[in-house]
Amino acid sequence: MASKSSRSTAAYDFIISVVNQGYSDELISTAREAGAKGGTVLNATGYACEEAVKFLGIPVQDEKELILLLVSREKKQLIMKSVCEAHGLGSKAQAVVFSLPVDSIVGQGLE
Repeated sequence: MASKSSRSTAAYDFIISVVNQGYSDELISTAREAGAKGGTVLNATGYACEEAVKFLGIPVQDEKELILLLVSREKKQLIMKSVCEAHGLGSKAQAVVFSLPVDSIVGQGLE
């Protein structure tokens, strides 16, 4: 039996941003200005082929941060565009941003 707060339509999207460590606060601030209500930050380590991550001949594992945002479908494009323009691959943050549709949500306080 579904609860009252369960949504079966994909009215939300999950935006995932992978950013260099230290840039998550700036990225979340940009996302909030574009309509996001907040997000979750997870620490991560990036791995790539050995040739791509060498510095002076020493393999380097980049520290990354994952920023997870649950947003309404109508706000997704503006948020992603704003984040990419301010923090995309051409910036020091080097954010990669993608989204996934959310099939259902169960929880309190969801629009």
